[in-house]
Amino acid sequence: MKNPITSTFIILLLAGSSLPAATHYVSVGSTNPTPPYTNWVSAATNIQDALNVAAANDVVLVSDGEYPGGVSVTNALALLSVNGPEFTTINAHAAFNVNCVSLADGASLTGFTLTNGYGYDAPGGGVSCASTNAFLTNCIIVWNYLGGAVGGTLYNCTLSRNSTGPGATDSILYNCTLTGNFSGAASASTLYNCTLTRNSWSGMVGGAFSSTLYNCTLTQNDGFNGGGANSCTLYNCRLIGNTSYHGAGALNCTLYNCTLAGNSLGAYASTLFNCIICFNTNGNYDASSKLSYCATTPLPMNSVGNITDNPQFVDYTNGNLRLQSNSPCINAGNNAYVTTATDLDGRPRIVGGTVDMGAYEFQPGVSGAFLGWLQQYGLPTDGSADYADSDHDVLNNWQEWVCGTNPTNALSALRMVSALPTSTNVTVRWQSVAGVNYFLERSGDLGSPFTLLGTNILGQAGTTSYADTNATSAGPFFYRVGAKP
Repeated sequence: MKNPITSTFIILLLAGSSLPAATHYVSVGSTNPTPPYTNWVSAATNIQDALNVAAANDVVLVSDGEYPGGVSVTNALALLSVNGPEFTTINAHAAFNVNCVSLADGASLTGFTLTNGYGYDAPGGGVSCASTNAFLTNCIIVWNYLGGAVGGTLYNCTLSRNSTGPGATDSILYNCTLTGNFSGAASASTLYNCTLTRNSWSGMVGGAFSSTLYNCTLTQNDGFNGGGANSCTLYNCRLIGNTSYHGAGALNCTLYNCTLAGNSLGAYASTLFNCIICFNTNGNYDASSKLSYCATTPLPMNSVGNITDNPQFVDYTNGNLRLQSNSPCINAGNNAYVTTATDLDGRPRIVGGTVDMGAYEFQPGVSGAFLGWLQQYGLPTDGSADYADSDHDVLNNWQEWVCGTNPTNALSALRMVSALPTSTNVTVRWQSVAGVNYFLERSGDLGSPFTLLGTNILGQAGTTSYADTNATSAGPFFYRVGAKP
């Protein structure tokens, strides 16, 4: 009899492990809150009530509204909003020693604005996480005291105007924006593809401290000891327009394939490999910094592989620090110092056999101006958007760039408007952009080759017209217009 009992016991365990997780609902306007809150009719009116009846792996789903802080997630469950952070807020109202949210190991938080937290005993006024195995996605963490986030792994989050503690501490961040924080952007954290801008700290670094940064942009940060970064390791990063009393771009840092330009001082007491350090107002580096295979002036003493040539950026004035095809920084680095597969754009880090200097690798056949244009419109620069039709107007992004049209607006596209015959000619009109050079072609039969009628036709704002004075026969005439790269 022992064998059947044992078999039955094992079957019951397997069946129990496959039971689906429960969903608990929260609505600030619920009129019939009834535990365990398993539908909108019986939804809880505050988040904590639903969490108190939820088990590990459950989901707590929250509708639009503002909810009180002090939310404690003690199980490895998912807490998420219906419509995102613009509509769903957890507000601690600056109550002493009240975080907006605390997250247990394995818990996740998605789609909330966290504000007015005051994390005294557990720093991280916005969110205090038990470890980096707690996850935040698509959250806005703003105006919190004693820091924005402590611990946790954050994806696509914005951390802004947090004070008396950095925006993020002991965290891992992906694709996040850290802006306007008053005690620096990040400390003891690891950041991937993040933007740190306009953060400040009168007592320390404005940007990142004691952190590791991959493919990040640090711009217009200000701090007493390092405007951009202090005691950090940086890979493929841009440090632009940062200010500080000491080491405006980088202080006590190690940098690989970074670009430092337009800072009040470039690098101070730092070690740099395959970097471009130029156009920094009070000097590019100090005597204690060590540079190898870098482009800078003056030529560093007791170092190897450095050059003093102008790096030939695509458009330094407008912030496009990619390399022109004639840049002396192309293939001028040392592959021994390359530890990442991609550059700041997410494209291959080594092209042509030898790594380039700076944050961007020159990509033959891909214009640096085109990549800067993609960035201007918030489109991916890693190649995934090059031939995508982002606004569904039947022109891909490369074609929109050639045409000077807006890739995020379907009404902005190269289109034929009309072809109106008169007694002596046909006037052809198309939707156009001022300054773009167009060409016009004509055919008498769509099955026959088109003949060039005009080239270098300078586009006008709105529409451009061309008079085809040779269209004198009975026709028919077919026209097509194009833009020259």
